[in-house]
Parts: sequence; structure tokens; C-alpha cells
Amino acid sequence: MAIFPLFTKKTNKFRKKKVSQKRRGKKDIAWFKAWLGGLGLTWLWLYFFLNAPARQKIETAMLNTFAIAVLATALALALAWGYALTVYFARRQGRFTEQLSDIFFSTWRALPQILGLLFGYIFLAYFQQSQHWALPPVLFFLALMVALVVFPELGDLLLERIAYFQKSDFFDAMRVSGVRDSHIINYDILFKNSRVHILNKLIAIFGMTFFLLISVDFIVSVGLSQSVSLVNMPKTLGNMLAHIDSKQDILAIGRALTHPGQFFSLFFTHLQGVSVAFIIVFSLLALYKISQHFSRRLEI
Repeated sequence: MAIFPLFTKKTNKFRKKKVSQKRRGKKDIAWFKAWLGGLGLTWLWLYFFLNAPARQKIETAMLNTFAIAVLATALALALAWGYALTVYFARRQGRFTEQLSDIFFSTWRALPQILGLLFGYIFLAYFQQSQHWALPPVLFFLALMVALVVFPELGDLLLERIAYFQKSDFFDAMRVSGVRDSHIINYDILFKNSRVHILNKLIAIFGMTFFLLISVDFIVSVGLSQSVSLVNMPKTLGNMLAHIDSKQDILAIGRALTHPGQFFSLFFTHLQGVSVAFIIVFSLLALYKISQHFSRRLEI
């Protein structure tokens, strides 16, 4: 009779563990919903308490920032995919091509991300003074610059997945059966068996591009002249934060720390800078939590 209580305890522990795993697996979705809900509530607050021209600037900046981040993530995936295939076939060709590809990509990897993006952004800013590109090409160029500095991280993941499956029997079996290496890598390894891992990395890269874009845009907008940074360049959350009105609003937050009575007035009289800062900080936190909990789901 003593066996059944022991069996029941083990069963209950297994069920509790399974329920906790399910709850942990849903935290990334919960954070995604909280992120969208927070942005929606912020927009409603701006709609009721901020004047229309300032609200439209924030809307445009937010849409441009997220459009660049999404496009940069897609371009990073394409570049990383090509990078992984290039390195794989270079290693198959021989020692010389392997060393040549390693030297090229190692040199590119040695360039600091923030520095490469900063030089590209400055070039675009000064180029805009004479050429005046339309908005879509400028957004694409900004997304391409970000993708060029972040794609090696995703490329390393793809190479790790290829190397992992190369050690298995099915890789050699499919090659012996006459299946081309390109089909095995592109479909069987990366698409069929690595989609979840790639998606997890893409979430992290999206957050990284969001942070890099805002940081460099803020630095350039503060350091360059008004005619370059705020007129010819598209509005983003970075240069909105660098705007003189937003900087005054951010300084008002520091004043509220020493004068608590002015705290509630921040959300009405200094709404532009406070809302831009909140969107940036809250988005970075939400993206980090989404990526973190999605990674934990892979470990379950």
C-alpha cells in the first residue's frame, strides 16, 4: 500500500513540473502582448494630452524606427545565410579558400559595430545635403548598414547548426544518395531543423538593431549641425530624443527627483520627451524579456 502514495507524489511532482514548464513557455508571449499593450496605451495618452503636430512626429519616428529594425533583421538573415553557405563551400573547396574566407570575415568582424554604423550614418547624413534621397531609399540604406554589422552573429549560429548536423549519419547518407549539399543545408538543416533557433536569434538581433540604431542616431543628431541631422534625415526615436524639446523634457525628470510635487506634471507638460524615452526603454526591456523567455522555451 505504501507504493501508491509514493507513486502519487511522483506523479504530482511531474504534473507540477509540466505546468511550470508551460507557464514558463508562455512568458515570451505574455511579454509580447504587454509590449503591444504598453505602446497602445502610450499612444492613447498622447492622443488625449499631446498636441497633434508633436504626436504625429512621435508616430512617424516610431514607425520609421521599427521599419528600419524589421528590414535590417530581414537583411541580416539574408546576409548571414549567404555567409554560412560561402564559408561552408569555401571549406569544401580546399585549404586556400578556407583561409581566404576566414581572413576576410575575421577582418570584417573586427570592425566595432557601433563604429561601422556611425561612419555609415555620417556618410549618409552628409550625402543627403546634396542628393536629397527619398524616404524609402534612406530607410533601406540605414537598414543595410545595421544588417552589415550584425549579420556575423547570426551567421555563426547557422554555421554551428550545419556543423552539428554534419556529424550525424543522415548528412552522409543523403550525400551518398545523390542529394546536393545545397539542398541538404538550405532545406533539411537550416529550414527544416533550425527554424526555431533562427527565430530565437532573430528576436535578439531585432532588439540589437533597435538599440544600435537609436544610439547612433542620437549621437549623430547631437554632434552634427541642425540642417543635417534634423531636416534631411528621416525622423527616428533617436533623433527625436536629441531634439531640444525632448532634452528639456528629460531634464525635467531630473528636476522632479528633487521636487516630487512636479512629478505628475511630467506626463502633461513634458510629454514629448518623456513618452519618447519611455517607448525606447520599455521596448528594449520587452524585447530582452521576449528573447530571454523564448530561449528558455528551447531548453524545455
